[in-house]
Parts: sequence; C-alpha cells; structure tokens
Amino acid sequence: MSQQGYVATPPYSQAQPGMGGYPAGFGSAPAQPLYRHYGGPPQSFPAPPTGMMKPVSSPSGMPPPQVPSHYGSNGQQNGAHPQSYPAPPYGQPLQSPYHSMAHQGPPPAQQLTNQMGAMNLGYGPGPVQSPQAPPTSHLTQQQFQTAPPTAMGHPPMGPHSSQMAHPQSPLAGPTMAGPQSMGGPPPMGGMGRPFPGPPPPGAGGFQQPGPGAAGPPGHPQQLQGQFGGQMAGPGMAGPGMAGPGMAGPGMAGPFQGGAAQMAGPPQKKLDPDSIPSTTQVIEDDQAKRGGQVYTTNLRGQVPPLVTTDYTVQDQGNASPRFMRCTTYSFPCTADLAKQCQVPLATIIKPFATVPKNETPMYVVNHGETGPIRCNRCKAYMCPYMQFTDGGRRYQCGFCNCVNEVPAFYFQHLDHMGKRVDFYERPELSLGSYEFAATLDYCKNNKPASPPAYIFMIDVSYANIKSGLVRLVCDELKTLLDNLPREDGAESSMVKVGFVTYNKILHFYNVKSALAQPQMMVVSDTAEMFVPLLDGFLVNFQESRAVINNLLDQIPDMFADTNESETVFAPVIQAGVEALKAAECSGKLFIFHSSIPTAEAPGKLKNRDDKKLINTEKEKTLFQPQKAVYEQLSKDCVSQGCSVDLFLFPSQYVDIATMGDVATHTGGSVFKYSNFQVERDGQHFLSDLRKDVEKAIGFDAIMRVRTSTGFRATDFFGAIHMNNTTDVEMAAVDCDKAVTVEFKHDDTLSEETGALMQCALLYTTISGQRRLRIHNLSLNCSAQLSELYKSCETDALVNFFAKSAYRAMLNQPLKTVKEILVNQAAHMLACYRKNCASPSAASQLILPDAMKVFPVYLNSLLKTGPLVGSAELSTDDRAHQRLSTTAMGVEDTQLLLYPRLIPLHNMDVASDVVPTPVRCSEERLTDAGMFLLENGCSLFLWLGQACPPEMIQSIFNVPSLAHVPVDLRSLPELDNPQSQKLRSIIDSLLDQRPSSMKLMIVKQKDRSEIMFRQHLVEDKGLHGGASYMDFLCYVHREIRQVLT
Repeated sequence: MSQQGYVATPPYSQAQPGMGGYPAGFGSAPAQPLYRHYGGPPQSFPAPPTGMMKPVSSPSGMPPPQVPSHYGSNGQQNGAHPQSYPAPPYGQPLQSPYHSMAHQGPPPAQQLTNQMGAMNLGYGPGPVQSPQAPPTSHLTQQQFQTAPPTAMGHPPMGPHSSQMAHPQSPLAGPTMAGPQSMGGPPPMGGMGRPFPGPPPPGAGGFQQPGPGAAGPPGHPQQLQGQFGGQMAGPGMAGPGMAGPGMAGPGMAGPFQGGAAQMAGPPQKKLDPDSIPSTTQVIEDDQAKRGGQVYTTNLRGQVPPLVTTDYTVQDQGNASPRFMRCTTYSFPCTADLAKQCQVPLATIIKPFATVPKNETPMYVVNHGETGPIRCNRCKAYMCPYMQFTDGGRRYQCGFCNCVNEVPAFYFQHLDHMGKRVDFYERPELSLGSYEFAATLDYCKNNKPASPPAYIFMIDVSYANIKSGLVRLVCDELKTLLDNLPREDGAESSMVKVGFVTYNKILHFYNVKSALAQPQMMVVSDTAEMFVPLLDGFLVNFQESRAVINNLLDQIPDMFADTNESETVFAPVIQAGVEALKAAECSGKLFIFHSSIPTAEAPGKLKNRDDKKLINTEKEKTLFQPQKAVYEQLSKDCVSQGCSVDLFLFPSQYVDIATMGDVATHTGGSVFKYSNFQVERDGQHFLSDLRKDVEKAIGFDAIMRVRTSTGFRATDFFGAIHMNNTTDVEMAAVDCDKAVTVEFKHDDTLSEETGALMQCALLYTTISGQRRLRIHNLSLNCSAQLSELYKSCETDALVNFFAKSAYRAMLNQPLKTVKEILVNQAAHMLACYRKNCASPSAASQLILPDAMKVFPVYLNSLLKTGPLVGSAELSTDDRAHQRLSTTAMGVEDTQLLLYPRLIPLHNMDVASDVVPTPVRCSEERLTDAGMFLLENGCSLFLWLGQACPPEMIQSIFNVPSLAHVPVDLRSLPELDNPQSQKLRSIIDSLLDQRPSSMKLMIVKQKDRSEIMFRQHLVEDKGLHGGASYMDFLCYVHREIRQVLT
C-alpha cells in the first residue's frame, strides 16, 4: 500500500541561485565529502512525469474518498491521516530565510508573501497503520498575507526587488512596487490534487505579522497574494491559463475586477497550526500511550516518545530509557541505506535512572567461572541465544557460532525448545541485567577499590572576593553526608580528599587521628607529585571533625590573598597522581575562576578573536589547544579519573580547551559567568548537590556488538577512544549518553532482524567490578516505507546535533549547515519518491513519524555553536557544544524545543502541569504569564497586562511594576496559585539533570531578548529562519533533489 505523505506547496519549481548563501544548485555534492553520509555524492531522483497520476490502491481498489477537513480544527491534527494544505503561487524565486549565512541583499518583498500559505502539506501513516488506506483530506484554499521582513537589517524593498519572472514560465508576473498584490486563477477542479474530486470550497485567509514592519504597532503592512489551486506540475502556465499565482494576459495583477471577484468569501485568519506542531505530536502520544505499560517483548517496536509518561516492563529487550534508535527497522542493504540517508544510530544511556515503580537491575553471579560468553564473538549470554541438542548446546544470535553449554549451566528444554529455567534467569528472559565480574575483568587481576572524590578549590583573589570559597566550604560540611552509596548500605564507601591552589598547590592531611589538619605545599608545578599518601584520601564519617575544621579554616587562611594567577593542568595532574598512588578510580571536582596564565604546563593565552567569525578559521576557536591537555585526558582515562569542572569566569577562559579534559573523561562542565553569591549561589549549589549525589560507575569500558551484516562505526559522547571498538569512560553517570552509528557490511535478513548488545564493564561505587548488559533487537526490511514508519525524530535530532557539533571542528560552519539541510532534504525526498502516493510536485510531503523533524533541524541550525554571530560569547558557544556531546535523547529534545507553559489559566486544583503551547511569540498574550524551560534555562515571562490579583498571589506585590526582576526564587505564599506554580517549578527542576536558574522577564524589558531566543519557531535573534520559512526552504531543496 502506498503511503500518502505530509503535504505542502511552496512557490518555486527549480533551483534559484543565491539562496541565502547556499550555492546555486545546492543539490549537487559539496566540495568536501559529506560527513554523516552513506558514502557517495547525493543522488538526484527523477521526478514523476508531470500530470501523470499513479492510482492509490485501497482494499476495494477504489481511490480513497476525499474528506474535507480543516487542519487544526479537528482532534486528529497529527494522527495517521494524510492532510494536504493549499498550494501557493509559483510567482517568485525564493530567497533564503538564512539571513545569517551570507548577506546577499534583500529578499524579494514578494517571497514570504507566497511562501507559507504556499505550503500544501500532508503526511503519511505513522507506526500503527490501519488496513485501509487513510482518507486524504483537502484544506480550503487560503490566502496568505505577510509583511515585508525589514527588521533583519535589510533595506525596505523597492520596485526592482520583486521583478522576477517565474523561471519556467513565458509570462512574467506584474511588476510590484511595495506592498501590492498578485492575482491568480481560482482553484481548478480536480487538477493536480492527490485525488480527483470537486475543488475545495472557498478561500480562507492566512495572516502572519511581519517582524518590525513599517506601520503602527500591531498593524503591520500587509502584502497580499491570492493563491489558486495546485497545478499538476510546475510551469504549466500557457498563454490563456495563468499558473497558480501568475497573472496571465487579460487578468489584472493587483486585485481589480475579475481577480477580486474570484477571491471567494472574505478573508479569515488561518491558524498557524496549519503546519505540523511539536506540542500537538507530544500531546497526541501522551494521550495515546501515556500511563500505559510498555512491554519490550516485540522485536522492532517503536517506544513512546521521551516526553510521554509510561512504565516499562522488560521482557527481553532493553528499556527505551537505556537505548533509543533513529529507526526501529533497518534497511536490509547498504544500497537502501545509502538511498534514504537516514542515519542508523542508537543512543545508549547505560546508567539511566529507572523510576521506583519499575524493576531494578538484577545482578547475576556465576561465581569463579564468570559470565557465559560466545567462544567466537565474545557476546554475553542473552535472550537471543538459541538452545539446541536437548539444552547441551546454544547457537549465538550474533555470529551463529554453536557453543557447548558448561555443565553447571545445563538445563533441559521444554516442548517449545525453551529452557525450563527461562524465567528464573534474568540473562535469558530480560533485555537488561548485570553480571558480577571476576578478577579477569579487573586491572592487573587485582580486586578494584572504592572510588575517591577530590575537591580542588581555586583560592585566587577572584574566588575569595566573590565569596565562592566560603560558599563551597560551608556546603561541603553537609553535602559529604550524601555521597553516593550502594542500595541498602549504611554509609558511602567513597573516600574524600582536599586540595586548594592558585599558582601553587596545597594538599591537606585530614587523617582521623589528627587534632588539626596539616597543609603540604607543592610549588614545583612542572613536576607534579603528591606529597603525602596516608591521610590524603579518607573516609568522611571517620574524619568528619578534622575535615570540618579544615573547611572552617580555608576561607580565613586565604582571606588576604592578592594572588590572581592560577594554574590548571597541574591541578588535574595532581588528582590523577593521588588516585594512582591510592590504586583507585575517582572524580575531581574543580572550582576554577580564570584562564590559567601562571607559568606552568598547560598555560593558556587568550585566543578569542571575533574577526574569525564567519571565516574559514572560525573552527579554530572550538579546537582545544592540544599538547598537555591531550596527554592529560589519556592519563585520566587510564586511571579512571573523571573531571567535573565548575567555572566562574568574568571574562574569556577558553572553555574549548579547559573543558576538553572533562568531556573526554565522562565529566561535565558547569559555567556561572560573573558569579555573585546572592544571585547565583543557590543555582550553583543545586548543581553541585546533584553532581555529587548522582548514580555513577567508574573506570568503564563499553563495547557494542552486533549481529552479522552491520557494525558500530562511530561513537559520540563524553568518551575516549584508543581503538575503533572500545569506548573508554573514566566515569559514566545516569545522565551521560553515547550515540553510536552503524553501517552495513553485508545484507541483513528480514527473518533474523538486527541485534545489538551493549556491554559495559565498570567499577561500582562500593568498588565491585560489574558488567552491565543491554540488548536490543530491531526489524530489517527491504521496504523503505517500513524504515520511515518506525523512525524516531527525537533520536534523529540527537544524532544530527552531535555529528554537526563534531564536524564544526574540521569544517566551516557554512559547510556543516549545508550538509545538515542537504541530508535532511535527501531523507525527505527519498520518502516522497519511494513511499508517498503520487501528487503534485508543488506539495511538500513528510513521513508521519518525521513531520516535526524540520522544526528541530531549524532549531539546531539556530543554536549558539552553529550560528556564527559576533554577539555571542565564544565560551558560551563552546560550552553548549561540549554539553550537548553527552546528552541523551530527552535532553536534546527539550534543548531544541523548549516547553512554553501557560500559567494564567492553570487549574490550581489539579496536579498536572498545564499543557505547553507552541514555542512562538504568537502564543504569548499581554495578559498572560508563561514559564519557559529548556533544561538549561528557566524563564517566568510576565505580560504587560498581567492581572494585578495574579501578580499579588504569586509575588506578594500590588502590580507588575513592583515585581523585582532580580528575584531568584518565588516567595512562599500560602495561596493556591503560589503553591501550584512553585510545585510546577520544583517538579521541572527535579526532572532535569542540571539545575536551572529562574529568571523573571517582563514583556518589552531588555531582559526579554534572552527569553526570545528560545522561541524556536520564530526568526533567530542572531540570524536563522522562522519555522515557516525554513519549511519552504526545505521543500525547495527536496524538489531540487527530485528534479
């Protein structure tokens, strides 16, 4: 059965030169090889012949009936029903929405006029398909109005900017001076629509306020474009027949006479919901699958979205909390994979937090013999092993090798060929479990020791003056009671140590027998060593008195310091040496304030140069300064020493280099610019608490095994790779994810599917060596429609973000962005060509499972690292780039599509968080109050006309003017509104890996700029298209691929 896709029609039919800095003919291969590409240059697909229609089969053999439907007005907005949207004029060549990529002069005034009402959209069935072909519905024809985009620094447009004729048409459209309008023919019955039938009734209206158009506020100038019906193909206008949006002879351009009468009923404002909505997709999935039990017994089933609230029952495949895939149906051959260009990848979060109502991980202990493994490929015993010969042998599901079952493990088979003890053994019946590891899995065949946490505090002038040192010392007195421990253990086995430093390092002996702590100083930072062994790393419970004494003394000891220079690399070196001497793994918590300029290894110089932005050399700003730091990363990983860096800079500190060790050792980088204790103290302490208390494993090595026919080829994460297969992590915690890409090396079989096993060897918090195993089985198909049906957009975007952020170290940003859009266009063009029902070339058709992919991709292109704007700090861009590297799917989803929660009409009696709205300025209301969160930032936006009683109940002040903007937390008031809002904020903070600082933003205040850059459906503040413009742009790229 052919699938109808997600349909939209913009105003272009062939490549236009100068599309916003993209080279003409963008479909051709770029100069550099495409990074994330299946081999060769992008293929172009021949378009189906104009005007021809293949019949769409349905069970009765008849074309499905046409059902008129208003998209957005009926509850099925994102269901599996294909929908089409109205066609636009073909009048003008399209200019790029990407003003940021290259400033090539103003886009034609007409361009946005046509573009989006333009869109004729529809989408194909999702993962669950009904046996009957879904009905296709047509939207009423719409009229689209928009103001010329003068806000982006482009001059207003004169008559010449829109004097472009349709590229394939013998007829030029009328010349337009300023905001005028074009006539077009009325919709033509049955022409070029997916199914024959009467023309859609009437014409609706579509209005989009332009950013900063000349005219009174709230009443932007309007450009009017009248849209006719879709044509069967581009460029069919003959002398007596005007193509959509082209004035033919005898038909006036501006609305006079005939054209005006054809405009249909008076314009209505079309809801911008006419393009796919992320919030709607999330809501629909929550309604359909929320609150349900997801059992993992089926191969290749698509899990609920990361945003959905569900419970997992492990029945043989790993929970989606541990493993998520870009698609759950792999193509059978490398050729198919190359053709569709959908990346085949899995995002693995080996230590993901499991909710209390789900079964915790079982530990299997086979004693001295250790885990049972395949003799050939070394895969661990799992549900994919097939027992034969009465239970005496088993065939490996990964390499098909037949192995003998060890005598102690023998068990009879039942009449189904299943072992009698199947349900008693986690490794046979579950997707995820652990094995206790033997000495063979330990370093030097010696048992592992519990890890150590070393707190290293920069006591230079800046940190003393800001109050940071005192804040850290006070916090540690209570925080160390909450060091992570095994379930059921009375106290933590993690040892602790303390170092302070500026240009020199001070180590402290805090042995429990001492009355006072002792300080030892190392001033030779070139040859770092640890001056004491006994008494440096201690058990906190035993040495509590001495440690508290030390923490009281440190702020006073350095209170009068004038030393402003610091070292950095020797501090990490000292930590590694201390762990080496104690023969254990561990973590360094470094609290640091400035770029290390003191004479010592790893000294850095300020290399921040805004002149490099938007040049070939911009990538050098993000490349770490190698030498010392590269070797340091290797030393850390081999010792199992993870680095967490808390930075408190007041100016440039070269995060690209300083954060490099942290991101290669499974650590994190936290940044608090211009730190002030009153303003940022709580935010920092929340981060520190989460970081110290979270579940974590140390000295980890991970390998991903696959069944024959494909293999893991590329890895992204806070990891280190010494060879092509072993992923080494000094530590891995519950928030860190590794994204793994797969490639074919042979044909996959539809019968056996594609199997993968992630095995992670690590040291627990109590010093035991364990193997954590996650297994997942996927389908394989020779039908691309199966692949597209079982795609997961959130996982795809995680992969694209990580691969783009890696590529930007070696390629200019412009190239990276072109490759991203190019690959997206190829993915969608391949769907259009191979899986969708035939339809007019003017329609944009998206797979149902990927219909919101363009929103996320556009949001990614507008993120700090990829924007290339001199207004953004290089350190902020580098920090976001490093942070994203280790994110899981839920984190990248939220980062790229923040939640915008309306609070003004919340139900205070209910426990649920109000449903988020689309992330666009259009959703804000003057009388409203909104909360926006993206996992890193939290904003409370207050409209100018916010009711005083609401302000009173939340802030305890009489009006908006009295609300202090520098509030960092809401006052605790005893009324339902205040309690409800605080509980919403607390629940959001609780769900996120790092803490978020609350910022109060008033409408039209300067601080609103920070807030607005998170409204990802709107134009980017630092360049970048709105969602609508980008959809048009992607459509143009798809059509170019197809032609």
